[in-house]
Amino acid sequence: MASSHRILSNESELTLNAIVLAGGQSSRMGQDKAFVQVDHMPMLLHVCTVARQCTDTVYVVTPWVERYQNLVGDLVQFIPEQTSSDEFLAQHGPLVGFAQGLAHVQSEWVLLLACDLPYLQAEVLQEWMTFLPEVDETTVALLPRHPQGWWEALCGFYRRRCLESLEAFIPEGGRSFQRWLSHQPIQEIPLFDPQMLFNCNTPNDIKKAEEQLAN
Repeated sequence: MASSHRILSNESELTLNAIVLAGGQSSRMGQDKAFVQVDHMPMLLHVCTVARQCTDTVYVVTPWVERYQNLVGDLVQFIPEQTSSDEFLAQHGPLVGFAQGLAHVQSEWVLLLACDLPYLQAEVLQEWMTFLPEVDETTVALLPRHPQGWWEALCGFYRRRCLESLEAFIPEGGRSFQRWLSHQPIQEIPLFDPQMLFNCNTPNDIKKAEEQLAN
């Protein structure tokens, strides 16, 4: 049975699981970016390893469970992402995968992560976790903001109860994280190093990441 990381506050214990999304088609990368190595480690393995330093229970939401079983199967539990076809998957988007993952989670809070964050640091996420006990009850997400203003939706914390809002938004055709978040009460996390949220979508991004890590 899955267990949840417990975060102590003055009044109660909060529970936390993690969801890693690995459902993208990697069309700009030209290969499955979950397997692409940065600093000698496949990106999906790196993200799952970091997530496990924040909670014992990490779920990977993906249509390709067998593809990733040998890579991260010892670290995570898989949630098969439900899609009707590859064409539908291209229009599916991370918001739908997130909602499908949330339906399996029992913890109060969920750490949501993309699978392509080569600079992700457990120490930063653990520091962010200390904010959770102080989040207002009306707030459904604790997220960093990109320097250009948008929410960094795929590296932050969500209350599980936001599933109700997603289940109303998605059937109406909603696929945009930013559009959905624009109607949600969110608390901003201080982001002192925006580079940590750099995500790799192209071979050139991988080259940049390797060069940066080598410095």
